[in-house]
Amino acid sequence: MRRTSRKKRSTLADRAIAASAALILGGGGLVAVNVYASAGEGPSGSPPTRTQNAGRQLSTIDCPEAVNGLPEVPDQARGEVDRELAAMDTQITDAYRQFADRKEQIARDPGLAENAVLGPLRGKRAASLDRIGIAIGRVAERPEGLESLAGCSLRADDDQGRDQGQDPGDQEPGGQDPGQGEDPGQDPGDQDPGQGRAGNGPEAADFVDIRSVRPDADRPRKRRGASRGSFTTDCGRNENGKFNPDNVIVAPGVSNGAHHMHDYVGNQANDAFASDDDLADGATTCRNQGDRSTYYWPVLRLQNGQDEDDVDADGGGRDQNTGEIQTPSRVTLKFVGSPVGRVTAMPRFLRIITGDAKAFTNGDANANASWSCTGFEDRQLKDKYPICPEGSQVVRTFAFQNCWDGQNTDSANHRTHVAFARDDGRCPSGFRAVPQLVQRIVYDVPPGPGFAVDSFPEQLHKPVTDHGDFINVFDERLMRNMVRCINDGRRCR
Repeated sequence: MRRTSRKKRSTLADRAIAASAALILGGGGLVAVNVYASAGEGPSGSPPTRTQNAGRQLSTIDCPEAVNGLPEVPDQARGEVDRELAAMDTQITDAYRQFADRKEQIARDPGLAENAVLGPLRGKRAASLDRIGIAIGRVAERPEGLESLAGCSLRADDDQGRDQGQDPGDQEPGGQDPGQGEDPGQDPGDQDPGQGRAGNGPEAADFVDIRSVRPDADRPRKRRGASRGSFTTDCGRNENGKFNPDNVIVAPGVSNGAHHMHDYVGNQANDAFASDDDLADGATTCRNQGDRSTYYWPVLRLQNGQDEDDVDADGGGRDQNTGEIQTPSRVTLKFVGSPVGRVTAMPRFLRIITGDAKAFTNGDANANASWSCTGFEDRQLKDKYPICPEGSQVVRTFAFQNCWDGQNTDSANHRTHVAFARDDGRCPSGFRAVPQLVQRIVYDVPPGPGFAVDSFPEQLHKPVTDHGDFINVFDERLMRNMVRCINDGRRCR
């Protein structure tokens, strides 16, 4: 079923951190991509390291994620900084287009990559980083070392989706040892997903037959005193076709920084320019009008060579997102409790991003979407799309962060004000448990590998880049009812 896409311009998507690789040229051609460091966003941990061998095909542009190299951004500078960060995403998108258009020329003349693509990109990023430093310096101490975030490189595609430091020959897709599991009856690598009109992904290697994946979904054990209830809100499936490529969380007031199209359910006022007051007054598709929250995620498209209405629009064909947008067959929005204790109310206008829209280049530290098929949901994939058998439907699942710092509704990198509970179910020190949003999105698509989520162009539509966004606009009375329901162990709708 085709849906009409709005031609709204938009904003930038979720952010994470990456360290830049070095492009080594010699002998008149590409010799190697040297040690490549990559990490997900987040305040802790050092970048893991990958080594890439000579002769691999360059496929995309990789730049450090500037937002995580910044100190805490003062509120007075936040708007200007967000606009510059969004501009840096647009710079990468434009550079990727140039790289893709000249890929054959670059293969023959690697110096062209530096002169025509990477050099100009580096210069634009340096100018944006300087403006960010100036904006922060007006109201606080100017951060040092921002220029180190300007560098970008070309990178190869054929080490994606593997665990850091693991020999790719050691494991089959989906985390299964060779020879184990059920016989799927087909080799997913034999099928060509089509790559869409844009030609920048996905690839056959991005798919795996779900029947070849070992069951791995463990339910966390709930301890005495756990909040065992749940609260489900019905906000539809985006039947009315609200789409835009904005992201009001990451780049408020900036058009087309996301560079991919989002599905929206719930609040209908959500675009790049929506204020909290706009959201509070906005119409909602939720059955209970006390829920004016906004729930959004990248659209899923069939890679069947058919054009969508946004083929010439920002976020669509202009950003190499092509194919027919698929309306979900089901969307479930459920809030659940803590396995170790009671939950407290979320503050109104709390913003949460889960997953990482740039996980292909950043690394998978913040990747959080899971892929599966109906009837096989004890088998979950993070870095592969599932090939579902006849009669089974594709399932995307997002489990959002369930701990809040008790003070902030957002943070400079849109992550550090919320966190996931630790392995023992308890929140990190200084955080408190809040109802956890779990989204389940189901699609009735033809069996086989012919679909993909929208992404930033340079992220090549990889499944690991899937992500979800949520802004809490429950009214206080309904939020109290939700918390009471969950803490009392009831199932409420």
